[in-house]
Amino acid sequence: MTTSPIITVIGAGLAGSEAALAAASQGVRVRLHEMRPVKMTPAHRSGGFAELVCSNSLGGEGERQSKGLLQAELRSVGGGIVTAADASRLPAGNALAVERDEFSARVTKAVREHPLIEVIEGEVEAVPEGVTVIASGPLTSDALAADVARLTGSERLSFYDAAAPVIAFESIDMEVCWRAGRYDQSADYINCPLTKDEYLTFFAALEQARAHTPHDWEKLEFFEGCMPIEEIARRGVDTPRFGPMSPKGLDDPRTGRWPYAAAQLRQEDREGRLWSLVGFQTGLKWGDQKAVVQLIPGLQGAEIVRYGVMHRNTYLNAPQVLDSTLQLRADPHKLVAGVLAGTEGYLESAATGWLAGTNAARLALGSTPLTPPAESMLGGLVRYLASANPRNFQPMNVNWALVPELPASQPGPNGKVRKLGKHEKRPVLFRRGLNAFMAWAGEEAGLQVTPPPVPHQQESAEAQAQPVLR
Repeated sequence: MTTSPIITVIGAGLAGSEAALAAASQGVRVRLHEMRPVKMTPAHRSGGFAELVCSNSLGGEGERQSKGLLQAELRSVGGGIVTAADASRLPAGNALAVERDEFSARVTKAVREHPLIEVIEGEVEAVPEGVTVIASGPLTSDALAADVARLTGSERLSFYDAAAPVIAFESIDMEVCWRAGRYDQSADYINCPLTKDEYLTFFAALEQARAHTPHDWEKLEFFEGCMPIEEIARRGVDTPRFGPMSPKGLDDPRTGRWPYAAAQLRQEDREGRLWSLVGFQTGLKWGDQKAVVQLIPGLQGAEIVRYGVMHRNTYLNAPQVLDSTLQLRADPHKLVAGVLAGTEGYLESAATGWLAGTNAARLALGSTPLTPPAESMLGGLVRYLASANPRNFQPMNVNWALVPELPASQPGPNGKVRKLGKHEKRPVLFRRGLNAFMAWAGEEAGLQVTPPPVPHQQESAEAQAQPVLR
């Protein structure tokens, strides 16, 4: 062990923890630096690794979901984050939601108990020499961010992220609310219906509520995927009810009809005592936040156990500075992962952490870093980061537009060629991408690959014709 190569990983969030585990799995020693709990951030509340600050969901599952493909890719190579998520999951319909504290504890245990990983607590103010994965996250300290900017020769960009309030279940009026998912019979969400008058009263209060006031040197640049509810409301009175307050697919058991608008809550803990408002990320002042939430029917007596908060995120202009291997063009021995690399989303952070850690280990072992195939979701994401238009670049989460399109027509099981619809294409894209990723991981990267379980969804004949490799 003393003669094996060593790399450095900065940050023990989702990206850094995944990077450390991925590199250590290749027999490389890792020095993992984490500044918490020695120095805390405005958003974190513990010193645990991979702490989830915003939502507790790692995205939709299944073969029709882009995040479902990315989850499957990570499962196939034993990714530490998705393994911990699967073991900590909570009921959330077709989403991979986790119990936050259990999830963080599992990741922390896996990292701290790995014999090749040394955890060093305290702030890193400058990028060290040697092979290094920079995964310091959206709240990178000013000193380290300045050094990364110096190293890359680029400007540092910032945008704002917000978390949603969490409510005690016992304070929710279940005589008004009901449990159901959209268009199905699952009981994974709590739904709060609003009439037109109730919605307009809520919207007026939301408009008048006092929000976070930035300092003069702060420029608010929100990412669309985590837009605060008050910012959504600025776009028009109907915008929230066509977004996070959409009533579609929610039959109110009292009327048998969809309400005018609806707020949904998602389970936060394993016991079901804590529920977060879906899509209600907010930076409102706490007193105003409570008043607005309690205007939602069923939440008149809501006990908010954790208020929504807003915090600054930091990221690089990836297409200017990164290759698709996640190496810095200015210094190929430095790799960047997570939000700092220009990704958005927990799962995306973990996936880029896995690739950065894998490639850092390859560098340390004298091998060439690799890029996953374009058909895979991870390959599509990192290729986008390296090649996007650098003008007005903003963080990206995974979506089907990142992978190559299928031919307009496909041969069916009877040999006839026909055009596939969107819902038919996605299972085919899923199988194609997962097969390509597993073949790459096993044959080119030389990793152990285990085909993950196939999602139990009704599949098209074209998807069935492309089974997952076993």
